[in-house]
Amino acid sequence: MKKIGLIAGNGKFPIIFAKAAKREGYEVIAIAHKGETLRELEDWVDSIKWIKIGQLTKLIDFLKENGVKDVALVGGITKRKIFTEIMPDLRALGLALRLRNREDDAILREVARELEKEGLTVQPSTLFVPSILAPKGCLTKQRPNRQQRRDIEFGWKMAKAIGALDIGQCVVVKQQTVLAVEAIDGTDETIKRGGRLAKGAVVVKVSKPQQDLRFDVPAVGLTTIRNMTEVAASVLAIEAGKTLMFDKEEMIREANRAKISIISL
Repeated sequence: MKKIGLIAGNGKFPIIFAKAAKREGYEVIAIAHKGETLRELEDWVDSIKWIKIGQLTKLIDFLKENGVKDVALVGGITKRKIFTEIMPDLRALGLALRLRNREDDAILREVARELEKEGLTVQPSTLFVPSILAPKGCLTKQRPNRQQRRDIEFGWKMAKAIGALDIGQCVVVKQQTVLAVEAIDGTDETIKRGGRLAKGAVVVKVSKPQQDLRFDVPAVGLTTIRNMTEVAASVLAIEAGKTLMFDKEEMIREANRAKISIISL
């Protein structure tokens, strides 16, 4: 049986990935992170090892012991935990010393290089689920009006600019003014911060220009729409083919009920 190594972060994406891999006839060998990965993942994989964030040697050894050649990094790690809960081993400390900064892109690229040095091929996280990527077009009944389209265009440039600096991927704008910029707190908190400042704000989330989409793909879902509804935001603009949409049909239904536009460009 073909094998795939699953390095699992948080959220439901690792479970979606594991289920899809099993349907394709793969044996799934998983690494799960304590305090991050959902316990339910155990029900959908053939073998699993739980580690603390930063235990890179245990991670690599377990994959190699199980004959894994291909691996995918699926799901995020709560970045705030790098200040409180990370337990780096000697290998991870060596990796950290090579980093030019501690931004997401730099960390993930270095982890991928470390895996590849051990003969592991890093596959896209969407390998078995390409349909989870956002299709192009307006996905809701409500379409952006002229002012909102101007805000989308403005927000897109701003989001790409902060992405190029590896700060974040999301901005909240209104009348071509930036209300909030994503940083370590993540997209949900950015929406809340920005949305509280102006009713009808536009949320723009894009990929970073330098982003490695094998393992670092922007994501939105039901929580995104619920947070937007809470602060009366009006539009969610995302990047087609480069954004994960979780619970897409339910997400669109909820957006329609709240008269929120979802547009994928």
